[in-house]
Amino acid sequence: MNLDYINSTNSIQRDPYKDLKIGIWLYFFLLIFEGALRKWFLPALATPLLIVRDPIALWLLFRAHQKGLFAYNGYIVVMGITSFIALVTSLLFGHQNLNVALYGLRILVIHFPLMFVIGRVFTREDIIKLGKVVIYLSVPMLILITLQFYSPQSAWVNRGVGGDVAGAGFSGALDFFRPPGTFSFTLGNSMFWGFTAPFVFYFWLVPQQINKLFLLGATAALLLSIPISISRTLMFEVAQTFVFTLFIMIQKPKYIGSMVITLAALFLLIGILSLTSVFQTGTEVFTTRLTNASGDEGGLQGTLVDRFLGGLIGPIAEADKIPFFGYGIGMGTNAGAMLLTGKVDFLIAEVEWGRLIGEMGMLLGLIVIAIRISFVYEITVLAYKKLATDDFLPWLLVSFGFLTILQTQWAQPTVLGFSTLIGGLILASLKNKKTLALKENIK
Repeated sequence: MNLDYINSTNSIQRDPYKDLKIGIWLYFFLLIFEGALRKWFLPALATPLLIVRDPIALWLLFRAHQKGLFAYNGYIVVMGITSFIALVTSLLFGHQNLNVALYGLRILVIHFPLMFVIGRVFTREDIIKLGKVVIYLSVPMLILITLQFYSPQSAWVNRGVGGDVAGAGFSGALDFFRPPGTFSFTLGNSMFWGFTAPFVFYFWLVPQQINKLFLLGATAALLLSIPISISRTLMFEVAQTFVFTLFIMIQKPKYIGSMVITLAALFLLIGILSLTSVFQTGTEVFTTRLTNASGDEGGLQGTLVDRFLGGLIGPIAEADKIPFFGYGIGMGTNAGAMLLTGKVDFLIAEVEWGRLIGEMGMLLGLIVIAIRISFVYEITVLAYKKLATDDFLPWLLVSFGFLTILQTQWAQPTVLGFSTLIGGLILASLKNKKTLALKENIK
């Protein structure tokens, strides 16, 4: 299977994809603020708002098909066939609940193909615009999570889904809770800042594309978000983007000057922030969280093995305990558990690969996993090749997308949204710097 790109020969004065781009922007803003609607502004509609982006995604797929933009490449075809087989086997041999099966099906046949629509419709200019919006949102988001960090869980700012007065925070350390930001759960906050990191590093390498005051503010916000979020996941995400940035310096020494400026700015900001009580308290809480968690998991090595390699290898090693066709697609989602048992729970597995194999069985589950591995491998190779042309935007986007697409919990709607968005942006960035189009043929 291949992702091939060709130059568009049309000179377009009026953007023919304007309606599709508006739909993608709406998908993005609902991803960021859907949780705020469910918690604070429309709590009575919290349940239907869980899938508020699904109609947008369906409309985008429909409009893209109408305009002849929907490319039935091998990834989409194999994923679609596998998913519909899983739907049938779920109803025949699994949980036999149509609503649960359809909820699980939407992940693979609506949101996964949407990546390719975003990649086809968005241009580099659109990616940069979206990156700037993320930069502009970073400081207000930091202010919000700081308020949540210091406020009791009973405070309005910490209300949970449906206006739950018990709070949306999750246990952290030293009686402080992990803040969720505008999202329904704390994982969304970590995903937001992990998504922000590639844009922060990119704009430091090409600072002429953005106002430096906004960039400095976003950089400070990103640094402060790590201890305030009390999230090891976020720490690893930012560290990963930093390593990808260092790799650019190795490949392209002429950008070392920009990197030195970036590092100098980072160290200066860290020095200034370290003088503030917010940073000091956050750092103390985060350090305590790291110490406690590492002790429980056997140190850093145990943390990395359990959180990453264990999540990849464990489900495959235990697949012989699962029925051949699994327990049914959708059963491993929290929404599926609610429909089946009346309570939110992980009925199959908390890790993504374990969920896929548990829901679909060894054969179908491994096919879906193989598709994700192949897709991530291909976009990573293509992004690496772009470095030869001094185009490092795809590479930095892959720094977040690599593990996000590969193994994060697509059963969680916010994580699914970020995976869909970053996958689409990577595909869009892999096109030449002018408008390009994805070939319609299947390789």
